[in-house]
Amino acid sequence: MSEPSRPPPYAPPVPQPAIPAAERQERLGDMWAAVPERSRWRYRPHRAFWRHRAVRAGALIIMLALCGLLLMSLVREQTGTRGFLVGLGLAILPVPLLMAAFRWLDRVEPGPWRNLLFSFAWGACAAALVAITANSFATQWIATATADPAGAESLGATVIAPIVEESAKAAAILLIFLFRRESFTGLVDGVVVAGFTATGFAFTENILYLGSAFGEDQQIGNSGLPAVTAATFFVRVVMSPFAHPLFTVLTGIGFGMAALTARHRRVRRWLLPILGLVLAMGTHALWNGASSLFGPYGFYAVYAAFMVPAFVLLTWLAIWSRQRELRMVSVELPAYAAAGWLAETEPLALSSMRARSMARDVAGRAYGPEAARTVGEYQTFATALAFLRHRAGRGTAGPEFAEREQELLHHLWERRDTASAPPRRAAPAAAGGGGSTKKKKKTKTPKKKNKKK
Repeated sequence: MSEPSRPPPYAPPVPQPAIPAAERQERLGDMWAAVPERSRWRYRPHRAFWRHRAVRAGALIIMLALCGLLLMSLVREQTGTRGFLVGLGLAILPVPLLMAAFRWLDRVEPGPWRNLLFSFAWGACAAALVAITANSFATQWIATATADPAGAESLGATVIAPIVEESAKAAAILLIFLFRRESFTGLVDGVVVAGFTATGFAFTENILYLGSAFGEDQQIGNSGLPAVTAATFFVRVVMSPFAHPLFTVLTGIGFGMAALTARHRRVRRWLLPILGLVLAMGTHALWNGASSLFGPYGFYAVYAAFMVPAFVLLTWLAIWSRQRELRMVSVELPAYAAAGWLAETEPLALSSMRARSMARDVAGRAYGPEAARTVGEYQTFATALAFLRHRAGRGTAGPEFAEREQELLHHLWERRDTASAPPRRAAPAAAGGGGSTKKKKKTKTPKKKNKKK
């Protein structure tokens, strides 16, 4: 008997919605000519004035600016002006590295920068302000009620702080999940949004800790490597810059899994983010209470035995999710190629990061930077189309699927003349190794020996 065929490692769910025919786009050329320019062609459900995007954005900017000003005055009051400036200069050093790392994970379907900047600002201003005020109030109340200031400090660090801080950071993820749902599609989006939020929070917290350490050094006259500032910088910036992102990423994963869950499974969609938040609080509590729970070397023990393996595991999960997104593109887009929207080789090229980069380079060398930017937009819209169809198969796309699909198809059709040729030229790069940069070894043909007469 023949061996039964194995299912592919990734297969789209069924049934899938029907795909519009590409010929219809050509027949309606006059209608598309009347469509507004690209900057105004957006998918927008009709909303009341008070729910308009500009109104909400303005209110958020004003609120975050006020939180930032109030927070800056509080931190400056605790650290002094010189301590605040020193803490600011040292705390900003790991921020570009962390932001670049999370943005790299988001290269397959890059989310809008406005969401990421909002997340960073929320963590740096709103969440940090809530944490400073709530932690101080709770610690003082416990110290007054129990008449044990030392116990209150320990309880505040191991119990109160993780609950308050992780809840405040999770609010940013929840807001984007609810109000920017079209750009929050899976695990990678949850990880990136959580990472930017936690990076902003850690930035403000580092200003406070480093500024306070500098003030302490100034009081006791310390300088050089044994100084409190140097020790604080080493622990918080060199050894554990990923600590807060690691905690909050667990919440982001919970929201990302909820985004992949069908809409009719409401209990699961709400339980997953709550579970992620609880795990984030527990990990944060373990980190903060390492010294009090396990003695003077507890910090290093928790760091080596738990934090580093957890960081490696979550990094692997994020990279695996990114590769899964590329496989999703290769599975979902051939249906659109069969309907005439894409060339036959384009799905293969769009599912390889190496081929994508090569396509942009080809367009840039041949036609200039504008053509390379157009190819990049084409790739983004094609990826969003694949993700949208995948969500439709899972029952998570929503009733606006057809309208959103038509908009994305229109964006692809607008750019087809400039952007379709480079992906076809880059397709062999994807077929040759799935994005691998390894060079193929040349096979040598044996030389024929001359026969002696």
